[in-house]
This record gives sequence, C-alpha cells and structure tokens, in this order.
Amino acid sequence: MFLLVISQVILYLCLSITFGCFLLSLVPKNVRPDISVPKGILLLNIIGIPVSSFIPVFQIILYLIPTSGAYESFQNVLFTFEIGKAWLFVFTLSIILFLFVLVIDYRKEALYRFFGIVLTCLSIVGVGWSSHASSIDSTWGFINDTAHLSAVCIWVGILIVVSWFSKDSSNWLRFLKWFTPVAILCFIGTAISGLLLMRFVVDDYVTSWMTPYGQALLIKHLFIVPLLFYAFLNGILIRRKLKKNHQFDPRPWTKAESIILLFIFCATAVLGEQAPPKETVISSDTVSKLFTLFSKMPIQEDLTLQLSINFMSTLFIILAALFLAMTIFSFVKKAPVLFSLFMSVLLVVCLYFSFMVSVV
Repeated sequence: MFLLVISQVILYLCLSITFGCFLLSLVPKNVRPDISVPKGILLLNIIGIPVSSFIPVFQIILYLIPTSGAYESFQNVLFTFEIGKAWLFVFTLSIILFLFVLVIDYRKEALYRFFGIVLTCLSIVGVGWSSHASSIDSTWGFINDTAHLSAVCIWVGILIVVSWFSKDSSNWLRFLKWFTPVAILCFIGTAISGLLLMRFVVDDYVTSWMTPYGQALLIKHLFIVPLLFYAFLNGILIRRKLKKNHQFDPRPWTKAESIILLFIFCATAVLGEQAPPKETVISSDTVSKLFTLFSKMPIQEDLTLQLSINFMSTLFIILAALFLAMTIFSFVKKAPVLFSLFMSVLLVVCLYFSFMVSVV
C-alpha cells in the first residue's frame, strides 16, 4: 500500500511538472519570472509518468500470477483489463514525448510546445481512463476525473515550476496578473469536478468517515483550508507587498503553497488505493483504524453517522482558529516559512480532531 501511494504521488507530480513546463514555455518572458528547468529534470518527469502509473498494474499482475502464470497474467492485464489498456496508452505517449524532448528543443517553436501540451493532456486522459470513477461510470466518471486532474495539473504545474525553478522574482507582479485568475478558475473547476466525483463513490459524506477512503477524503478536504490561505496570500497580499517593496522575494511562500498541495496529493493517492464507500460493506474488518481511535460505537452495516457539536469539538475549533491566526501572523511578522507551514499542519490536525469528536 505504501508503494502504491508513493507511486501515485509521484505520478501526480510528474504530470503537473511536465504540464507546467510546456504551459510556461508558451507564456511570454516579460509576464513571468526567468525560468530554467534542466532538460534532464523534464526527461526524468516524463519517465516517471509510465513508471509510477505501472505500479497498480503490476499489483494486479502479481495477484494473477499464482493462478495464470507470469506471461499470461501480464498479457491479460495489459490487453483485456481497462487499467492495462490505459497504461499502454500512457506508456506509448510517454515514449513519444521523451524522444521528442530528447531530440528537439521544444522552446524554439510554439508548435513544438503545443505538441508537448497535447501529449501531456492525452496522458492525463489515460490516467483518468483507469480511475475509480471511470470504472463505476465509464462516461461521466471518466469525464469528471479527467477534468479534475487536468485542472489540478494546470494550477499545480505552473505553481511548482515557477516556485522551484525560477531564477529570481522578476516580473512577479505581471505573472500574478494572469496566474491568479487562472488559479481561481482551476480551483473552481477542481471543486466542481470533485463534488461530482463524490457522487460516484460516496453516498453519505459523514458516514463515509468510517472507511479508510472517507478518512483520506476528509483529510484532503481539511488541507484545503490552509491552501486557500496561501492562495489568498500569494495572489493578493504578496501583490500588495511587492508594490511597496520591489526587493521582496515571494518564492518561499509559493513553495509553501506547493508543499500544502503535496499533502493533498498524498491524501488523493490514498483515495486512489482504497475501496470507495459505495463498494464497501461496513464491518469491523473494513472500518478505518483512525475512526476506531475516536469512536467506540458498535459497528454495523446500516450505521449512519452525523455531527453533534460538543465541548471538545468547540475547543478544537478554537485551537484551529488560533493556529490559523498564527499562520497569518507569521507572514505579517516575517517569520520563517517553515513556522507558517507547521502552524498550518496543526490547524488541519485540530480541525480533524474537532470533526472526529463530533461524530455520533
């Protein structure tokens, strides 16, 4: 399970960074910082797409080997299972993209950049093809998952490349002028497609917290709280700060936002490796161990949960508000970014405790 989760996090990162590189290469240099992504880094990310997406396929092959043999299992999974056919599609695209970047300098011609974007988009389509939602509803599940992943890759890809590969913070105000509305649109698209995806896999949101899938979904949603803070900080507050102080370097704060997104990627990767609540029969064997730490109620199949505010949940909400205030205070007082990140994690922990002790 650990290997599967790590592989999915790597897959999301590789898709995002690859997409971000090609997208930013289309943006004029006068409206973005000076960016330098070594060709080796881009090639490594392209290789990472088929390698990381193969891990779930390999898991199925290993499961079938004892009954069907290695060769027949490998052949059956790749050519008859949807996840195998989707991986072959992604693998073929990655080989073409790898050779393209290796041989041709895509930055010289706009047509080359568009070609890279198209191949990366098709790779995202291939990943959406093999998703949980797609297996439940081959049309709308596939469309929603692909739209969700596309919006995330555009937003996160640009953010990561600019944060970690820009040489300086030149043209940052001009960059924010177009990136802020793009990020807002991507967030709205991610939120809408995410809610639609929940319709395919979750019947009751609070009740789903009994399952490992529901726990990962809750943690993912809670990390959106500090993410919104950093998005507001990087899109609005830093813009005002840069107008007053042109020497201010905003990159550490955008790196902090990208790290919060990495936590969300981790939670999303866990989601991808757990059975959705709609496919899970609630029992003592399937209930989440995290859930049992907070609740000792008898587990039964038709159990329905709801939230009830109590003294402990109120206390944790107050603590969460204090940690949010400390996160804001760290920016105002120019505290180290790591301190701000630590406060953000504590904010999420307190919110999580608040929800879990409210469950009845």
